[in-house]
Amino acid sequence: MLISQIKGANGEIVVAVREQGGAARSVNNAGSVYALAMEAADGGKSLAAVIEAHGYGEAVDLEKAYAEGRFLPPITHPDAAHLHLTGTGLTHLGSAATRDSMHKKTTEAAEETLTDSMKMFKMGLENGKPKAGEKGVQPEWFYKGNGHGAAAPGAPLVSPSFALDGGEEPEMAGIYVIAKDGTPFRIGFALSNEFSDHVTERMNYLFLAHSKLRPASFGPEIRIGAAPEDIRGTSRIKRGDKVIFEKPFLSGEANMSHTFANLEYHHFKYGLFRVPGDVHVHMFGTATLSFADGIKTEEGDLFEIEVAEFGLPLRNPLKVAAEEEISVKQL
Repeated sequence: MLISQIKGANGEIVVAVREQGGAARSVNNAGSVYALAMEAADGGKSLAAVIEAHGYGEAVDLEKAYAEGRFLPPITHPDAAHLHLTGTGLTHLGSAATRDSMHKKTTEAAEETLTDSMKMFKMGLENGKPKAGEKGVQPEWFYKGNGHGAAAPGAPLVSPSFALDGGEEPEMAGIYVIAKDGTPFRIGFALSNEFSDHVTERMNYLFLAHSKLRPASFGPEIRIGAAPEDIRGTSRIKRGDKVIFEKPFLSGEANMSHTFANLEYHHFKYGLFRVPGDVHVHMFGTATLSFADGIKTEEGDLFEIEVAEFGLPLRNPLKVAAEEEISVKQL
């Protein structure tokens, strides 16, 4: 089942659900995806059961809503500060063609010659998929912001004026709510564009935190339930009528050095991330970047990420913010 949110005629949130490849219908008296998810989490029910109990209303034309700019992020929080955008890096093996060579390099090279990134990648290869009942190695982790930085599908990804780059990162994101007793519940997975500043990041690894403080987009639809083992999609960039970059990307545990469960554990092991009522959008990394192929994005470029099993493609144009004068005033 795929679930999404669009703006209704009077500005209200309309929750739409459909089976893959099928037509969408609204959910009666849903309020929002957040409201439905919390009802399920706090009531000990599955989200599908809650949706079924609410029942279905009118048909929803999702393609028309997309064209009219009426898509919202597929989950929002009534207080945007309680939606957390976070992620993990160095989690993917890359393409099948490079997997063996990557593994060979990290296992045969002397430890002292490896960069910090390669050391962390090696740790994931060795212990990112622990046996049942064991704890695996923790991944690289980063913070992107809160719900104020969540760009709706179709809306611009705004690069700050001081940024040195604004590039896409096609990823899968896990979508979670925290029940009233502090238990994290996963709604499902969605496409995401973990938009980053790769030039700043490459200057010095300690600038990674700065490079990630950018908006992100996810959706348009959440695929309820577990993710497929092998996820294959396409990432492209359009400049006007021309496609300037197009490349397949892989995700899912078959193409990762960590299990989703291991990455989830190392995020939610912190009590800070188990605050009742909060929403988490946690992005799981990628191995495909246009930046790595020498692409320099420009304002107006359109990012498009698609995977057939996850519904409509995620599209966002790039916009560059005007320069701001920032100063701190004394009270």
